[in-house]
Amino acid sequence: MEEIKIFAPATVANISCGFDVLGCCLDAIGDEMIIRKSENKGIKITRIEGVALPLETENNVAGVAGLALLQAYTKPIAFGFEIEMYKKIKPGSGIGSSAASAAGTVFGINELLDRPFNKTQLVAFAQEGERLACGAPIADNVAPALFGGFTLVKETKPLKIIQLPSLKGLYATIIHPQIEIKTADARAILPKKIALEDAIKQWANLGSLIHALHTNDISLFSESLND
Repeated sequence: MEEIKIFAPATVANISCGFDVLGCCLDAIGDEMIIRKSENKGIKITRIEGVALPLETENNVAGVAGLALLQAYTKPIAFGFEIEMYKKIKPGSGIGSSAASAAGTVFGINELLDRPFNKTQLVAFAQEGERLACGAPIADNVAPALFGGFTLVKETKPLKIIQLPSLKGLYATIIHPQIEIKTADARAILPKKIALEDAIKQWANLGSLIHALHTNDISLFSESLND
């Protein structure tokens, strides 16, 4: 296979109180990407449409994620990769724009290399793109983008992703106020400590939400989000 065209889904993370750990992917919103083998080694981003993003490999989350994968690949490679990105997800929109670019890139390159890495390893590579985007190698968006459905980041060292069941008939409505909020800025204003009473309430919400997914209880799912 010389070329692959992929759909990189938007994602919603920090569901309930699952900060940095719980997310899901959306099947109706996402970016399109074309990744092809090239004669020149390394990674070159040749086109970005939809939003203004840097084409330089080291300054683009897709390029950084792809380079992380290639660094871990131990076999000799006689070719490189070119990437075209058709962005449908606005940066700063809260639905994983950077995660889609990073996850789509590592998925596509992995396919063109005949799948040497598993999904969890791909998440780790995509995390490096997130590190560039927001200053932290978070996985709550890239994990559902690569695994699909709902995912829980159980651990980060070593990385462990748990794929959760999805609720039947669940729809998500995305409302965008046309205000761009960068993840790095949002994380910077978060308090470092929260009250024990609030923490206990939210631990219970997260536990009940996970239970709702396993039992397909949409009422409990809704209740876990609203408290």
